[in-house]
Amino acid sequence: MPTITTRETAFGARSGLTASAGTANGAAFSFISGPDGLMELVKDMRMSAVWAGLTAFIWYAFGALPLQIEIAAQLGLSPAQASNWVFIIWFAGSSVSILLSLICRIPLPVTWTLPGLVYLGTLGGQYSFAEIVGANLVAGIAIVALGVLGIGKRIMAWLPLPIIMGMFGGSILVFVTRMVNAAVEDAAVAGVTVASYLLGRFIGSPRVPPMGLAIGIGGIAVYCSGATSPEAVTWALPVLVTPEMTFSFSAILAIAVPMVVLAMGLGNVQGIGFLQAQGYRVPVTKVTVIVGLTSIVNAFFGGHAATVARAASAIIGGPEAGPRECRYWANIVAAALCFFIAFAASCVISLVEVLPRSFVVTLAALAILSSFPDALQKAFGSTLRFGSLAAFAVAATPFAIFGIASTFWALLAGVAASFLTERHDLIAYWRDARSSEPRRPVAPTPSRRPSAATERPERRLG
Repeated sequence: MPTITTRETAFGARSGLTASAGTANGAAFSFISGPDGLMELVKDMRMSAVWAGLTAFIWYAFGALPLQIEIAAQLGLSPAQASNWVFIIWFAGSSVSILLSLICRIPLPVTWTLPGLVYLGTLGGQYSFAEIVGANLVAGIAIVALGVLGIGKRIMAWLPLPIIMGMFGGSILVFVTRMVNAAVEDAAVAGVTVASYLLGRFIGSPRVPPMGLAIGIGGIAVYCSGATSPEAVTWALPVLVTPEMTFSFSAILAIAVPMVVLAMGLGNVQGIGFLQAQGYRVPVTKVTVIVGLTSIVNAFFGGHAATVARAASAIIGGPEAGPRECRYWANIVAAALCFFIAFAASCVISLVEVLPRSFVVTLAALAILSSFPDALQKAFGSTLRFGSLAAFAVAATPFAIFGIASTFWALLAGVAASFLTERHDLIAYWRDARSSEPRRPVAPTPSRRPSAATERPERRLG
C-alpha cells in the first residue's frame, strides 16, 4: 500500500484511506453536515480532479454511450425503450456515484457493466425485451443477496491483488495501442493532443494539469481541422416508461447468471481492486449491495446491471486526478455531467458524430495512461508474478468464451497459473487474506466468583 502522508492520515477517518479498528470493514458512512462540512468539501476541490472528471465524462459520452445506442439497435428496441434505457442507467448511476463520493469521500464511479452490455448485444433476436428486463431484475436481486452475504467482499479478499492488477493492465493496454495508432494516423488532432499532454507533464505544475492542456489544445486542433459542425447538434428530452417484464427460466439462465458474473467478477473486481491498490479502504460489502439495488432500479425501467466502472476508476482514481484525499471530486464532476447524458441523450449522440474519433480515443488513453505503469508495478513488483503475467496476457487478448469477455477468464487463468507455478506464494496470500478478515468481537464472559456463603472452604494440607 502507498505511503500515507500526515494529511492523508488525518483525512483517513472520512475517506477510507487508512486502516483502524473502527474502520476495519471499510470507509465509514458519514454524510456532510453543517457549514464546516461544506467548507471542507470546497477546500478539497482541485483543478486536477475537475479535469479528470471532465475526461471521465468525455469517456462516458464518447466511449460508452455510442456502444449502448448500437446495442439498442441490435436488440430492436423502439425509440421509447431506448430512451428509457439510456435515461435510467445514467441517471441512477450518476445519483449513486455522487452520494457515495459525498458519504465515503472515495471516487466510486457506479455506472453500468460494459461487458454485460456487449453480452446483451449477442442475444439479439433470441429473447424478447420483456424477457431481458425480467432477467436483469433477477440479476440485480442476486447481486444484492450476494452482497448481503458478504460474498462480494470475500471475492475481493481471495482474489490476489497482483493478479487483479495484471488483468487490469492487460485490459487497458488496448487503449494505449489505440492512442499510438491514432497519433500516427491523425497527427493534426491526436498527435497534437498527445504532445499537449507531454508538455503538461514537462511543465510539472499543478496549476497546468496535463489533461487540461490535452483537452484545451486538442479541442483547438479539432476546431482548426474543420472536423466539427455545431449545426448537427440536436436536443430532445427522454420519455420514461415502465416496460413489460417476463420471467423465463432460459432467459434467467442465459442472461441473469452472466450479468452477475460480469458485474461482480469483472466490474467490481477491477474497479474496486484498482481503488484498493491506490490506498483506499473501500466498503466492499456496502458497495456491492448498493450496486445491486441500483441494478434493480435500472431493471424496473428497462436498464441492465450496474457495476463499479473499470475505466472510470482508472481516470478519476489515478494519480492524474490529484491528491488521493481529493480525487472524489473527480467522481462528483463526472457524475454531475452525466446527468446531461440522462436528460439529453440525443444531444450527446449528436456530439459523438461531430468530434473525430481519434480525439476521443486519445483522450481516453491519456486519462488512464498514468494508471498503466502503476498497474504494472503492483502486478509484477512483488510475488505471484507468473500468475499476474498470465492474467495480463489473457486480458490483453480480445476473445470471448460463452459470450464472456477475456478479462473474466484472465482472472481464472492468473489464479490457475499461480497455483501451478507459485503455489506456496498463493497459499501464503490466501492465508494472510483470511487472517486479515475482520472478525466480530466476542464479548468476554464475566467470570462468576462464588459468594462467601457458597464458597467451599479450602482443604488444608498437613
